[in-house]
Amino acid sequence: MIMGVDIETYSSVDLQKAGVRPYTEAPDFTILLISYRVDDQPTRIIDLADSEDADPTLLPPVLSDLPAGDLDEFLCLLTSPEVVKTAYNASFERTCLARYFARPMPPEQWRCTMVQAATLGLPGTLAQVGAALGLEKQKLTEGAELIRYFCKPAKDGTRHYPKDAPDKWERFRKYNVRDVDVETDIRDRLARWPRPPAELAAWELDQRINDRGVRLDAGLLDKALELDGQYSARLMAEARQLTALGNPNSDAQLKGWLAGRGLVTDSLDKNAIPPLLEAAPDDTTRRVLQLRQELGKTSVKKYEAMERGRCQDGRVHNLLQFYGAGRTGRWAGRLVQVQNLPQNKLNDLSTARELVKNGEFDLLELAYGSPPFVLSQLIRTAFIPSEGCRFIIADYSAIEARVLAWLAGEDWVLQEFYGDGLIYEATASMMFHVPKDQIKKGGARADLRSKGKVATLACGYQGSTGALIQMGALKSGIPEDELPGIVKRWRKANQNIVHFWYAVEEAAINAVQGRPSTLAHGIRFEREADYLFITLPSGRRLAYYKPELRPEPKFDKLGLTYMGVGQNRQYCRQKSYGGKLVENITQATARDCLRDAMTALEAAGYRIVFHVHDEVIADMPEGTGSLAEMQEIMGRPLAWAPGLPLRAAGFEAGFYMKD
Repeated sequence: MIMGVDIETYSSVDLQKAGVRPYTEAPDFTILLISYRVDDQPTRIIDLADSEDADPTLLPPVLSDLPAGDLDEFLCLLTSPEVVKTAYNASFERTCLARYFARPMPPEQWRCTMVQAATLGLPGTLAQVGAALGLEKQKLTEGAELIRYFCKPAKDGTRHYPKDAPDKWERFRKYNVRDVDVETDIRDRLARWPRPPAELAAWELDQRINDRGVRLDAGLLDKALELDGQYSARLMAEARQLTALGNPNSDAQLKGWLAGRGLVTDSLDKNAIPPLLEAAPDDTTRRVLQLRQELGKTSVKKYEAMERGRCQDGRVHNLLQFYGAGRTGRWAGRLVQVQNLPQNKLNDLSTARELVKNGEFDLLELAYGSPPFVLSQLIRTAFIPSEGCRFIIADYSAIEARVLAWLAGEDWVLQEFYGDGLIYEATASMMFHVPKDQIKKGGARADLRSKGKVATLACGYQGSTGALIQMGALKSGIPEDELPGIVKRWRKANQNIVHFWYAVEEAAINAVQGRPSTLAHGIRFEREADYLFITLPSGRRLAYYKPELRPEPKFDKLGLTYMGVGQNRQYCRQKSYGGKLVENITQATARDCLRDAMTALEAAGYRIVFHVHDEVIADMPEGTGSLAEMQEIMGRPLAWAPGLPLRAAGFEAGFYMKD
């Protein structure tokens, strides 16, 4: 038996900014409507909304033609392990229903239709998926306005009840029912391509990790926000004194003030300030620009996101979204965005943390300099282990370079990873025909290491000089006129990878034309219905929706296109080519390595609280588990990837950081 579910809720907490857990912990959180559909039966609705004076049902059944549901029946179905529950973004329904009815919602009893759609290359929202599939029933467009009216506080803080607008309420009920109909239509339409058991298990593990959450250092968090407030106020006071402006942080006001001193500018963003500083006519103008620059650095958005997401248990939950990167299936960051935290470079993080926590701001500034810089260094350290525990942090070493070499059969790279693992030095050695020992730190040709590093990072997916620049070639001191030569040398040293680009592109184009094929490690290309599928070595398939071949006049050939999410999150036709497809396959395979490692770690008792790219953070009681065991588990050969050399490095710590 299978049951589709959709709920409508009310809370005064902003769901988008705070996340679903704080949303459900608000005192006024409630479920208003529940629509559910069992197998092929009509969708039914349960109206739970109460009026201000607690009268139960606001619209008598005779005023509505919607089939009424039964709460006792729904709860019986909801809690039965024999019933599979489905929802679009099931994490939301699971969390809200668990909170409202005070009952566990085991993830193994749930399936997420949003994830099912993402695995098939479809866009993110229910409305977008329905439109992309051309469903007969589409999500009702008036839903956003009705949600603003009934599910959120009005601008004056008051709440709207069904009795305030009975006609709107009935439309809202129909909207709720329609969402279940659309969700189940999508589920049934995509059932032809079921998700593999390993992927279902991975989603269940993801839900348990997000349910577990990670503890926040409340003392550090509170004091960091206090320090930022004090420092910003100090800068603003000085800027007001120098400019006599009401708000020196206002672009319009400051531009006018600067124009009066002979500096006319269209922009005051961080890139515009340095040339303005050089052109400043006097010390006062220069100081005002420095203050503006410093105020721009005082952003503590990560700390503010942590504060909004901090739950009653002192933890932040739902930091990661399963299959958030639709092309590869990698996880995406949410709320605090742990995928792009600033790196910590302070030598003594512990002392800096204690100074902030103790409120010794003057001493902190004296010892470490600018408070914004120190706070950015300490963001990672706001994540701390549970009481009596420590973090064990381990990540895969150069996982993409290892996977790419394995996929393409670049044996000299694999041999390096089986040995020293000094891939940057080894790459430079192959490119410039210099012994690797001379390229190591302190060697006679140590200057070549940076070229080997930037080439390894930039060239693996058919990147050229632009990719080298993006990866920091110029910033590392490599002259621009040397870049074409570096690309040429790297490609000559990695001919099997270069061949792999073109083999993958040819296989994809042939598959779209109805000629399936299989490359090494079982990478299969085939077209089924509206999809180009690429089967990975793990057995998981990447999907490209509505593939078409279109002329590429620049290269005098046909190019692959498909429907996907592009710039500004718009769902539109995208172009691809050999190197890009290889990037998708490589990153997706690396993701599957992490998936299987986390499954093995969890089975061995390691409590994963979050993960970042190829790094896993386990929250372990003192005396249990070890870094060595975590590394051994993550480095185990995978049955589906014979010959892939995996290696993990890591450390133990009392707070999260980069080693």
